[in-house]
Amino acid sequence: MKSPELLLPAGSLEKMHAAFDFGADAVYAGQPRYSLRARNNEFSTLDVLRQGIEGAHARGKLFFVASNIFPHNSKLKTYLRDMEPVIEMKPDALIMADPGLIMMVREKWPEVNVHLSVQANAVNWADVKFWKKMGLTRVILSRELSLDEIEEIRQECPDMELEVFVHGALCIAYSGRCLLSGYFNHRDPNQGTCTNSCRWDYKVSNASENETGDLVNIPVETIKFDFNKALEDANQSFSAMGDMKRHPLADRPYLIEETGKPGSLMPILEDEHGTYIMNSKDLRAVEHVERLAKIGVDSLKVEGRTKSLYYVARTAQVYRRAIDDAVAGRPFNPELLGELNGLANRGYTDGFYQRHHTQDHQNYMEGVSQAHRSQYVGQVTKVEDGWAEVQVKNRFSVGDRIEIISPAGNEIVTLGEMRNTENQSLNMISGAGHTVRIPLEAKYEKALIAKML
Repeated sequence: MKSPELLLPAGSLEKMHAAFDFGADAVYAGQPRYSLRARNNEFSTLDVLRQGIEGAHARGKLFFVASNIFPHNSKLKTYLRDMEPVIEMKPDALIMADPGLIMMVREKWPEVNVHLSVQANAVNWADVKFWKKMGLTRVILSRELSLDEIEEIRQECPDMELEVFVHGALCIAYSGRCLLSGYFNHRDPNQGTCTNSCRWDYKVSNASENETGDLVNIPVETIKFDFNKALEDANQSFSAMGDMKRHPLADRPYLIEETGKPGSLMPILEDEHGTYIMNSKDLRAVEHVERLAKIGVDSLKVEGRTKSLYYVARTAQVYRRAIDDAVAGRPFNPELLGELNGLANRGYTDGFYQRHHTQDHQNYMEGVSQAHRSQYVGQVTKVEDGWAEVQVKNRFSVGDRIEIISPAGNEIVTLGEMRNTENQSLNMISGAGHTVRIPLEAKYEKALIAKML
């Protein structure tokens, strides 16, 4: 079995090196103007981008540049000119979605590897064959595919590199092509300025049309929603399929209010399929790594260029172990599920990979996942004479069980002593903004610290 590439996000040089330290084979980053991450993106200057590409190559790793925007005419005028210095840096590939930009790059730089972005929604083997004919070297498949569908594409397209997402945020839109942020905030997700409107905290109230046709709030009782009943109804509708009925609330308009904008009521209309303003669970498909490797998927990708250093390190380490276990023929280690619980998440799902799970499988997933819970509390900056200097991120105390997360391996210990930078003994540190010292071996110089919950 060939070992698939482990591809991690790089929102900064520090995160890039953390990804490599903890097991990534490659990273992806992008210029704000032409990728879909205009904010929290350190690669906004050519100098930093050059440092990233050269730094990756010095370590024998790969660096892909995301250039997956859907440009309006104004950006077409500057694209080739702005990309010339980037191409000179020799990134290992460009990640692209727009057919027009792909055509322009293929004509001007035919030697450059181009990977088709997930934004282009490749969902079948005919798609993949088309892009192969266009000269692309890899297709990042849509998140909406099942494992069986991916396997069929692999069988039909044995000579094309395939990449899939295994971890990270899921959009309430087809492969991320969302309009919600643009509608609410005039910040277009497809131009790199998404405000993640689907993840805000909304309150819903009834509305009706007034004499001018505007929607106005009706101050009545709170709308009641029974999740279990809704799930049961949805399952019944799915099994029936042909007998589609409109939801009893489908013909009524509503107003929604976001917690951060009290008094700002925004209208939504619901049809028989729903309102589409939801807070998706996050993708976690580590349990499917073995199957994906057996299928022959070339690259497993983690989403999250705006996520923390801890997120990058933890996901790199967990998925590296899952890949190595799969290739070596070792059974899946369910502890890996729980190790991802310490990351900020909105609950986990394995997305579309497997629609129906058995009850045994669900119990197995939940039981192991809840057993290992932790919170990121600090980053080791250096180790001298048996003492580590730690930048504090969250509260922890002497007596806490802490996990040392390191490229050298992980270890759970009970914290027996802590000092401040003046070498005075401490029992507790209240939170971020402080530096403390704890006893630690020199091999943990690049470690992150998590408190077991």
